Amino acid sequence: MGVIRRVAEVLQSAPTVEGAGVHVRRAFGFAEATRTDPFLQLDDLRSSSPADYLPGYPWHAHRGIETITYMLAGSLTYSDSLGNRGVTPAGEVMWMTAGSGVVHQEMPRGDRSGRLKGIQLWANLSAESKMRAPRYIEIVAEEIPIVDLPGGGRARVIAGHLEGVDGPVPDLMTTPCFFDLALPAGMAARLPATEGHTAILYVLSGDLIPGDGHALLTAGQAALYEAEGETLSLTAGEEGARAILIGGAPLREPMVHRGAIVMTTEREVEAALDELEEGTFIRDCASASAADEPD
Repeated sequence: MGVIRRVAEVLQSAPTVEGAGVHVRRAFGFAEATRTDPFLQLDDLRSSSPADYLPGYPWHAHRGIETITYMLAGSLTYSDSLGNRGVTPAGEVMWMTAGSGVVHQEMPRGDRSGRLKGIQLWANLSAESKMRAPRYIEIVAEEIPIVDLPGGGRARVIAGHLEGVDGPVPDLMTTPCFFDLALPAGMAARLPATEGHTAILYVLSGDLIPGDGHALLTAGQAALYEAEGETLSLTAGEEGARAILIGGAPLREPMVHRGAIVMTTEREVEAALDELEEGTFIRDCASASAADEPD
């Protein structure tokens, strides 16, 4: 399958608080964005204490990025200024392309035992795509194909292409690869990687060796691979492993942000903030009704 990639860096997730008081573990953020390009942020939401997540993410603005939310336990209820409403339950994905602008809120809810687990990834959009029309894609569990891997493992193909199978997300912007991997103890796997694309592996549970001769990774750690090579070599540890693999073409463009407004120049960000204040931020779609309008 070609040259095996080496691990360039191991990133350790760290606790942080987002929204109105949601406790997450951040695998990487804007401080690492030049190395994780086109990805901006990866948050691991997991808790058995409702106090850690019930405050949620009240109304806030997005422009110039995509957010991919993959729920593993519990659910996320969302609504926005474009009139979209829904619930993303465990096993399903909400893929939002903010484009020219969305103002929304997201409220996590635990399962019957109070557990919440999920992954939220932010991906940057290219300068030419930042002002495209917003869109939501709800991906139900039945739409996500499962690929059986040699040795007893499996991969849920949320986006991208694996073993002749395509994920359900059309018209991908910058994220052609998003796999949910489950590997039994001791299993070795070889997965394709596009030469020059960013590739990041995040361990959800268990442990694994992310490359030939590399040290063991445990839950909450991410491996950032070098760009050279066309193959990823993974070996599950004694506990087996579940991990997320993401990959995409780096944009290599300037990036300026204020929260979830991510543009290429300071002037563009300032214009977005002015539009928020003036009430002209939302484009090409009807604004929320008065009853649903964010404060």
